[in-house]
Amino acid sequence: MIGVPVHDVVVVGAGLSGLRATRLLCRRGLDVVLLDGADRPGGRMVTDLVDGFRCDRGFQVLNTSYPALRATADMHALALRPFEPGAAIRGADGALHTFANPFRRPSLAWATATDGLLPPVDKAKLVAWTARVLATPPSRTARGIDRSAAQDLAAAGLDGAVVERFLRPFLSGVLGESALSTSAAFVRLLWRSFALGTIGVPDAGMGAFPAQLAAGLPDGVLRLGRRVSAVRGHTVLTDDGPLEARAVVVATDAVTAGALLPGLDVPPMHALTTWYHLPPVAPASTTLLHLDATGGPIANTAVLTAAAPSYSPDGRALVSSTHLGPADRVGEVTMRRELARLYGVPTDDWAHLHTAEVVRALPSFRAGHPVRRPVELADGIFVAGDHRDTPSTQGALVSGRRAASAVATALGAP
Repeated sequence: MIGVPVHDVVVVGAGLSGLRATRLLCRRGLDVVLLDGADRPGGRMVTDLVDGFRCDRGFQVLNTSYPALRATADMHALALRPFEPGAAIRGADGALHTFANPFRRPSLAWATATDGLLPPVDKAKLVAWTARVLATPPSRTARGIDRSAAQDLAAAGLDGAVVERFLRPFLSGVLGESALSTSAAFVRLLWRSFALGTIGVPDAGMGAFPAQLAAGLPDGVLRLGRRVSAVRGHTVLTDDGPLEARAVVVATDAVTAGALLPGLDVPPMHALTTWYHLPPVAPASTTLLHLDATGGPIANTAVLTAAAPSYSPDGRALVSSTHLGPADRVGEVTMRRELARLYGVPTDDWAHLHTAEVVRALPSFRAGHPVRRPVELADGIFVAGDHRDTPSTQGALVSGRRAASAVATALGAP
């Protein structure tokens, strides 16, 4: 096309995968343009300021055991504020039970061992299964895609109380679904990462990580507010006109990628909604995640400011609570009632600060799907995102690296 700017690579989408791919391609000396229709990088990993409070787009954390995160982020600069490796679980008996990794928190080992939430035999089975997960190389685990997490846990003798009172409540908020229909391979990889890593949030909010990646790009590469309407071969159509490239990388969420690249296999997406409340007094001083063993509507809740005081501008507590599905699935009245039960305190005087509804929060990862899907679709057309690997920060970053490597090979970059 006469007069149309021509680049080596145009990357569509400045989420984690797009940022990672762009950084690597720029290091190869290629002329790269990164486009995103939003006003800031990050995709789904964004932190909004609401009355001075940091409200992430859904309850998200970074996990230090992710190899791609360690290879990509300046963890010291992010100043990660950690959560305790465990959970406080409200049981059907009304009691609050503490369940922690005894190897990571020896001080909680006795409380976990003697707590009555789970029978001793179930605790022993869980420890044995965790040991097998840790002993299995991740590459081998990734090949075990033939059954769901529910089937895998049942085969390991983990059913009944241990699933209903602990594993399902914990995993549902991480996976975006409560049936445990997610691939056993991914769940085992996740469990391994939680057993080995520290989870936390950056001092400035989750959006600090993609902002850090974007800050490392050469000037002029990232172009925000540039909505892409179509990808036609090597031509990318934007609101400001077309761009031509030798290679195009679509690094958006799965649904958007499917719209730009017809014929792409698009997995169903899980919706998550996170509510932010301001109680007059923090309902808990611990940094443990709070779960519900009764299968209530709240997947998880936490006092964010117990771990990261910087999320509050004035010292007030900030409580984050997530439920599966869109915002209209659970109303404010129900949220307050359930939060009162989970924390054991009245919530009538809690101020509702913000609701973050993420309709396309996580791609589903059902049994039978490979852990890694192709990133090269056709001559010069590539795709990246957590729907090409695992639905996680690790998966998004790895897919960006894989796409960058494939592009560099195709273009003969040094």
